[in-house]
Amino acid sequence: MTLKSFGAKLFAKTIVMQISGWATKPIETQQKVFNELISKAKNTKFGRDHHFSEILSFKDFANKVPIRDYEDLRPYIDQVVEGNEDILWPGKPLYFAKTSGTTSGAKYIPLTKESMPHHIRAARNAILCYINETGNTKIVDGKMIFLQGSPILKEQNGIKLGRLSGIVAHYVPKYLQKNRLPSWETNCIEDWEEKVDSVVAETQEENMSIISGIPSWVQMYFERLQAKTGKKIGNLFKNFELFIYGGVNYEPYRQKFENLIGRKVDSIELYPASEGFFAFQNEQKDKGLLLQLNAGIFYEFVEAGTFFSDHPKRLTIGEVKVGVNYVMIISTNAGLWGYNLGDTVMFTSTKPYKLIVSGRIKHFISAFGEHVIGKEVEQAMQEASEKFDFSISEFTVAPQTETHHGELPYHEWLIEFEDTPENLSEVAAFLDESLQKQNSYYFDLIKGKVLQPLKITSLKKDAFNEFMKSQGKLGGQNKVPRLANDRKIANELVKLQG
Repeated sequence: MTLKSFGAKLFAKTIVMQISGWATKPIETQQKVFNELISKAKNTKFGRDHHFSEILSFKDFANKVPIRDYEDLRPYIDQVVEGNEDILWPGKPLYFAKTSGTTSGAKYIPLTKESMPHHIRAARNAILCYINETGNTKIVDGKMIFLQGSPILKEQNGIKLGRLSGIVAHYVPKYLQKNRLPSWETNCIEDWEEKVDSVVAETQEENMSIISGIPSWVQMYFERLQAKTGKKIGNLFKNFELFIYGGVNYEPYRQKFENLIGRKVDSIELYPASEGFFAFQNEQKDKGLLLQLNAGIFYEFVEAGTFFSDHPKRLTIGEVKVGVNYVMIISTNAGLWGYNLGDTVMFTSTKPYKLIVSGRIKHFISAFGEHVIGKEVEQAMQEASEKFDFSISEFTVAPQTETHHGELPYHEWLIEFEDTPENLSEVAAFLDESLQKQNSYYFDLIKGKVLQPLKITSLKKDAFNEFMKSQGKLGGQNKVPRLANDRKIANELVKLQG
């Protein structure tokens, strides 16, 4: 055991004890976070406008601060972008994480000196929990790669801005600098395909032990490595033992990854976003993600089925239940207040509080009242790929309402297979049956002959990459929505079929 790996083992034990300290006191921990947020922000413009000085309880807060999305909060954010101080949080933010908005063009998410450390700490702690659980310390002696956006930052009114992953690149701890790849120069390449080729050239001869990134983009990296070297990834990187990912569910990709790697490797799921680092998988045997209750974020939850009603009930951590689909609302030490992230989550445990990301409140199919969510289509796909032994590169689902000759509408599954199964009709029937079992509304619509069973459209190789390129969103943190309530994405994918 090297000195570095020995130190990692001791450090991991200390961190796990600290995590246990707050995880076993969830309500007290969240109350402390709530009190600190209100106290620090009461003299900001937002705090004065919403009478923070009068807020003594969560009930007071819920009465004075409505749930907002980015567009609703934008009048305040615009003032911060203009360089004004003490608007949403004391002073100015250190950074803006610039993201692609669906309705508002670019979105500017503030990162402050109080919030920034939690993004770094949570990612570090995820690895330390893994080391403490498995005893696998040799991963810290190998090279680590984090596929991310460019670290080149611009400046606007005294505030630096860039992609979150590029901002985080400036905070890699000194003890990891020598282990970290790719090089700064390669990380700064903006064109994603050029960047992946450069990453391949830099890493193919290295002792890689940890690889991290959004699964679809890591898959592209693996495919190009294999094409260049003719080797399985596991043979090329004999000490590669840990894959760290976030952004999308890994399960639909798992079989393809294991084929590319040639063996199984451990994995850790993270739940980061520009707005905060919310959770990470702290146990290999448990797919639930440990909610970060002491990270400067106060959480609220609204049952997804009631979210669009006039006055949905807002719940705190002590009121949630396992197995219910919730919209997650956050208030943070970066100055987001009653903020609707757009994500839906489902708790798998309350001792400690662990969750899975079940989808997006705007990414669902309910053209006929079925309200199918991301978790359901992903589970169906995972079950089908295991039963019929196929691998996919990507997929998305959309409603098809424009049918002819009296044909019933249906859900269209647009799938890019590695090798298209010959028995597509059987795969479609299995997917449909799985969805019916999971979603009673969908079951009723099929049995009531309002919908016909789903249909699969098999897409050509690289269809999703071509689509993302056509949208100017190839690589980085960009990802294709798993499902939509309209056909904007589906129609573009079909067009690219030629």
